[in-house]
Amino acid sequence: MSGRSILVTRAREQAGAFAELLEAAGARVMLVPTIAIEPPDSWAPLDAALAQEHQWVVFTSVNGVAMVRRRVEATGRGRALLERSRLAAIGPATAGALRDWGLTTEVVPGEYVAEGLLDHLRPLVAKGDRVLLPRAAETRDLLVRELTGHGAHVTEVAAYRTRAATEHAAGLREVLVEGRVDVVTFTSSSTVRSFCALFGQAELPRLLRGVTVACIGPITRATAEGRGLATQIVPDDYTIPALARAIVTHFEHARS
Repeated sequence: MSGRSILVTRAREQAGAFAELLEAAGARVMLVPTIAIEPPDSWAPLDAALAQEHQWVVFTSVNGVAMVRRRVEATGRGRALLERSRLAAIGPATAGALRDWGLTTEVVPGEYVAEGLLDHLRPLVAKGDRVLLPRAAETRDLLVRELTGHGAHVTEVAAYRTRAATEHAAGLREVLVEGRVDVVTFTSSSTVRSFCALFGQAELPRLLRGVTVACIGPITRATAEGRGLATQIVPDDYTIPALARAIVTHFEHARS
């Protein structure tokens, strides 16, 4: 990886560990966030949800855990509900964020996507169970639709919102035009959408000529390819460490 320049589009507050893994492998990291994580327009729906009993609370991202924790600690309310509820997390990073908060996760699927989470929840969630789903203000409705169809009462609330970050657009265009990027990485569909929105659809093929696209998982890859970005790297495990390893392996194989 020595001499390779990798563009990390993840939100700045989440990009540190990813950048460290890539730098440890010898890469040069360009941190250019295309999204920013912010509080929801109103905390009221989350506050109301955290005042009610739920049999299950399902977290689909580290961001969701972080923002719920932020709100609970700010208000001093809601922790007891979480301790009484059964908790599910979409993957090990999300479960780890709950563990760091002193909460135990009962369900973590082997495949870190909503479909995998549903496969584990269906046998456990009973008809009539109340399920709290704190997550981004804009996201796929698969969990809500399927759990509701299963007979659960789902309360979906915005724990945070994702904003497109345009602050570094000019500098990003410059490094792409000059061919100084070897790999662009996407760790969520929102990073893809915000990246593509910075440029005209017609100029993306030219800007990304010779650039390897790496996505954290199949949902992100589908978003990228739906916008014409052919993806060369997707890890078997949809985690940041696995994505870093997959990038290293890709270039090791290219060199051999």
